[in-house]
Amino acid sequence: MNQFLLPALTAALLALPCAAQAADPQRQAEVARRGADVMPFDLKATTHVFTKSADGGKQRVVARNAADAAQVQLVRSHLRDIQGQFMTGDFSGPSHIHGQHMPGLAELRAARPGRIEIAYTDVEGGAELNYRTRDARLVSALHAWFDAQLSDHGADAMAGHHQHAHPGASKP
Repeated sequence: MNQFLLPALTAALLALPCAAQAADPQRQAEVARRGADVMPFDLKATTHVFTKSADGGKQRVVARNAADAAQVQLVRSHLRDIQGQFMTGDFSGPSHIHGQHMPGLAELRAARPGRIEIAYTDVEGGAELNYRTRDARLVSALHAWFDAQLSDHGADAMAGHHQHAHPGASKP
């Protein structure tokens, strides 16, 4: 019996961080209101996808209608801007939207510039930021930060499929 308990318990513990608790509707409404101060695109016209990986994760924002050129351009411009801000340790946007005590945010703000590689990519209908680090504490902070955003953005966000590092994959 013990041979079945350990694998089941391990699987349950690994799945726990992927299942973010949804924030209450009042908090989600407040986050959406403050989000309009920071994000130039229409939150309801876009979807945020947060995909964890062994060395960080990806934050993708896409227009629900990929043919909506105005929203796509606003998403791409915003993600380019926050890439530059985040690389210098400026996380004031997420702080304003989600609050100073957002999980993972203090660790991300405290990280020396360069400890997290942040690569920007245009994707169909929007853009993506790929966060990578060798620092296990920062990986955990990124994952907590992703979970908090999933909770706070509710129906406007979704978890991507967890990605594992493949042998031979390079890391910063």
